[in-house]
Amino acid sequence: MFRLSFVFVLFISIISFAQDKKPMSVEDLWKMKRIGTFDVSPDGRQIAFSVTSYKIDKNKGNTDIYLINTDGSNLRALKNSEKNESEPKFTPDGKKIAYVMDDQIWLCNIDGRKDVQLTKIYTGASGLVWSPDGSRFLFVSSVYPDCETQDCNEAKDKAKDTSKVKAEIFTGLMYRHWDHWRGEKRSHLFLFDMKTKSASDLTLNSSFDVPPIDLGSDRDYSFSPDGNEVAFTTNMAETLAISTNNDIFLIDMNSLKAGKAAEYKKVSQSSGNDHQPVYSPDSSYIAFLSMARAGFEADKKRVMIYNRKTGELKSLTDKFDRSADHIVWSPDSKFIYFTAANEIYSSVYKLDISTEQVRMILANTYTTSPVVTSNGRSIIFKQQKSTMPYELFSMSDNGANVKRLTNLNKDVLDKIEFGSLETIWYEGAERSTVQAIIVRPPFFDPSKKYPMMFLIHGGPQGHWSDDFHFRWNIQMFAAKGYIVVAPNPRGSTGYGQQFTDEISQDWGGKPYIDLMNCYDYVINNYDYVDKNNTFAAGASYGGYMINWIEGHTDRFSALVCHDGVFNLESMYGTTEELWFTDWEFGGAPWQNRDLYKKWSPHQYVENFRTPMLVVHGAKDFRVPEEQAFQLFTSLQRMGVESEFLYFPDETHFVSKPQNSLLWWNTIFNWFDKFKKGQSDERTQSIYRQHNN
Repeated sequence: MFRLSFVFVLFISIISFAQDKKPMSVEDLWKMKRIGTFDVSPDGRQIAFSVTSYKIDKNKGNTDIYLINTDGSNLRALKNSEKNESEPKFTPDGKKIAYVMDDQIWLCNIDGRKDVQLTKIYTGASGLVWSPDGSRFLFVSSVYPDCETQDCNEAKDKAKDTSKVKAEIFTGLMYRHWDHWRGEKRSHLFLFDMKTKSASDLTLNSSFDVPPIDLGSDRDYSFSPDGNEVAFTTNMAETLAISTNNDIFLIDMNSLKAGKAAEYKKVSQSSGNDHQPVYSPDSSYIAFLSMARAGFEADKKRVMIYNRKTGELKSLTDKFDRSADHIVWSPDSKFIYFTAANEIYSSVYKLDISTEQVRMILANTYTTSPVVTSNGRSIIFKQQKSTMPYELFSMSDNGANVKRLTNLNKDVLDKIEFGSLETIWYEGAERSTVQAIIVRPPFFDPSKKYPMMFLIHGGPQGHWSDDFHFRWNIQMFAAKGYIVVAPNPRGSTGYGQQFTDEISQDWGGKPYIDLMNCYDYVINNYDYVDKNNTFAAGASYGGYMINWIEGHTDRFSALVCHDGVFNLESMYGTTEELWFTDWEFGGAPWQNRDLYKKWSPHQYVENFRTPMLVVHGAKDFRVPEEQAFQLFTSLQRMGVESEFLYFPDETHFVSKPQNSLLWWNTIFNWFDKFKKGQSDERTQSIYRQHNN
């Protein structure tokens, strides 16, 4: 009797617990803490990491620094003031921690006390990298190239601020980039001496940026193990707008002379993108990532090693058909660990540099930023999935014993009912095999009908993955009662380089067929998908494809185009990274006008019929706002039901909390407007009740 009563009570408890849960809301998204950079102490016992929390009412976030032991115990705050503290780095002896606050680099004890401001330069400092003995560190700061002193930088800034004339004269391309006007300043590499408390500009008088403006990483400069050499990444091309040729350079620290720029030695050879130089612990090699093809930003990233003694340069991953990312050496210098996009995951691999054998050690997870502990037996990393924002994890050097170390969002996540995620494979263009993600809504009932949300990713060389995206969150769409379908068509990463290549110069061709075949496959094979209520949304290239769909099919009830390309030729004249359009369309418009005309959505306006919501940010310089103006004008002139959500204070992304709430609510209201009655009303009422 007692046992039956216990089982009954347990059953009731489980039911009650499930009913207490609810679908995720937009407010839940902004309640979640976001882990940023982290560092592992030299003895391998502690982790320092940054965490950003947001307050919707204040419309901004705050970043703090926390410590935790590498066994997951003793989580505590190191810095949690109202100011932003970020980029924690242990000193090489492990006794103190450096961090960034107020655009300067500070130092404190492990207990967070006795703060000392290290850098005091007008232009600010960030990106600290310690020398092995802790006597010096590297950092970056944006300065006027012709200024040799901080006083000069300050005087120039003040002169600009007080001038009644705000006009500028441009003499070359790349006058703006991504979300900001470049101006005259460049990011330079500095060396700080802990003994003299002085900083010197290692790239003095140079017009190039360290790290480069794009296609690099936060690991684009480093010290050799003996501290006598520095490797860094930059792009010295005369016209940055058409060049992906980032290169690896070396500086002999013993040859530095006061008041003079350092001498550089180039070690990379590719005409494509080379970046992320990392010295082997035994000083024998420099490993870095390299793309072979000039002008192609999504080429395969090979793991290269440069022999410091012989000067030999060698690729270690020519036989590995994935693009490597974030490389890190084992302490014995025999192995290189790296991550790589692998279908819908970011997997971890172990590369034997003597045999060139690559072995996957952590497969079906989305993992980034691996750090090997000093004893070589453990790896600390960040991991996420569609039901969990990034958390810190550890594992053994062979991928075993995976352990979760942090659980920062437990209070929020425990109250949320997420939808189940699965993947499907279907036949795409030219009988290729294509993968897609399907997420069912929370509280899913297979006997009911659900509307479809068809999502198209950007890049175009990107992929939908099992991750927790704070903007295009697939679970957030599912939370509103949609069956979410997120295909990875041609151009997607994680399926081999040929699959990635096959979108270039074919934007509306095979990728469109891949996408529509996915749509048809789902409609024909999943009875719970309501074919009368299907909707599609996409951003960037995904926005382009929404515009292409507008002119080529009537499958969808309504569409959303966010920061999408509409007129390929006019975008060429207003975007900034021209290497991208040159590669994707075989040159400039006047060099390959037929291809621009063939794949430009604006050529098919006469076919526009499907209602569309247009969304764009004024500070988006990648896909400039004129694309949205043209698109909305065309929709209105064609009499297509349409709305335009315009953000004067956003970029290619919507990043402010209150703007994000407006973005999500506007999108959902737009789709609700066009839902037809065939969808199960009882099913839809569940999500309305949970979200109200």
